[in-house]
Amino acid sequence: MSENTEGAPTPSEPEAAAPHPTPRPVPTPKAVAARPAPRPAASASPAPAPVVPVPDEAAAIAAAREFGRVDDDGTVYVREGDGERAVGQFPGVPADEAMALYVRRYLDLRAKVGLFEARLDSAELGIKEIDQTLATLRQDLAEPAAVGDLDFLRTKVTALAERAAARRGELEAERAAGKEKAVAERTAIVERAEAIAGTDPARMQWRPAGDELRTLLDTWKDAQRNGPRIDRPTEESLWKRFSHARTAFDRERRHYFAELEQNNAQAKNVKAALVDEAEKLASSTDWGHTAGAYRDLMTRWKAAGRANRKDDDALWARFRGAQDAFFAAREAANAATDAEYGANLVVKEQILAEAEKLVPVKDLGRAKTALRDLQDRWEQAGKVPRGDVQRVEARMRAVETAVREAEDAAWQRSNPETRARAEGAAAQLQTAIASAEADLASAEAAGDKRKVKELTETIAAKRTWLEQIQRAAQDS
Repeated sequence: MSENTEGAPTPSEPEAAAPHPTPRPVPTPKAVAARPAPRPAASASPAPAPVVPVPDEAAAIAAAREFGRVDDDGTVYVREGDGERAVGQFPGVPADEAMALYVRRYLDLRAKVGLFEARLDSAELGIKEIDQTLATLRQDLAEPAAVGDLDFLRTKVTALAERAAARRGELEAERAAGKEKAVAERTAIVERAEAIAGTDPARMQWRPAGDELRTLLDTWKDAQRNGPRIDRPTEESLWKRFSHARTAFDRERRHYFAELEQNNAQAKNVKAALVDEAEKLASSTDWGHTAGAYRDLMTRWKAAGRANRKDDDALWARFRGAQDAFFAAREAANAATDAEYGANLVVKEQILAEAEKLVPVKDLGRAKTALRDLQDRWEQAGKVPRGDVQRVEARMRAVETAVREAEDAAWQRSNPETRARAEGAAAQLQTAIASAEADLASAEAAGDKRKVKELTETIAAKRTWLEQIQRAAQDS
């Protein structure tokens, strides 16, 4: 037993197989020598994938047998084109058995063509698979050892090739669009990475920027694994830019933190020295000089820059502690001093009460004598609290000024020019009194009792001087 293309199984091989797609209806030849006319080519325009029905196995086998014959020596022939071709030989067996294998092979070929037609417009079939399937079908249909309407299958494959070309064009367009989108997405990743790397180090938020770069890298890797493939030159060019941006970012980050660490260490050393100075001054009782020294230390502290947070906070706590200790001690000393000076204030206010009785000056000689005695007692009384110094000194100066002006007025009373100067002085005093009264009204509106008291006393003294000047002018 022999075959012209491949070894054949024994005649006992079963013909039954899994169901195959039903073949397109073919005409039954009128005689063995007659050849069916070639089938017209199918339409090249894409059509929806057909739903393949369950085939009528017996009808399909019967239709295929019409395209073959078996001669007396068991040689099996298939009709194709204008002639016939031997496909194998099964001597010594009935013709039906000899032809059965070759009919089955035809049905298998027809099923493969039908499956390709059904899948051609589906998304699962890619360009490579379309090309490979078409090549396989053409090879299988070149001179197959099969019996059936092979011309019909070849014509159908030719029509499917035209549909496949159109589908291939669609897939290539989709692939090109996908590549273009993938390039745009990769370019966006690269440009964002370059923007991060190009940020001014002084304004860079290093931790969020580093996290974002890692996310961009993960996005790149995911696109490379799962996204559309892009051409190698473009991918390598973009990756080179992306890698360069990451390298530049890492370099700047290392440089920034190295410099920051150096600056932090320098600031730490400077501030540690300032803390030592501050702690040495904490026990000083030279209040004025030391307060100035602390102000200078604070200026130098601000100019020193920042150490790292932990060191800076610890040093500041020590610095502030020393400063607070000094100023607390100064406040305590001032409070004790003010308590001591309070008694002196009582004495000086008594002296002021006596001194102010000399105004207006009626007896210049007695007023001068009394004032000298009061001035001696004033000096002996000592210091008063800081808050009262200006107030009591102003009142005492007012009395002294009144006596001095009375003396000047008496000396110049007979001088012709004195009247004119007295009138000028009176005018100045009137202006000063008017201004003081305006200030008094503002102080009363503001509720400043202390200022009200001072202005009231000042106005009273100036009015006294004015009365003296006016009387002196009348006497002259």
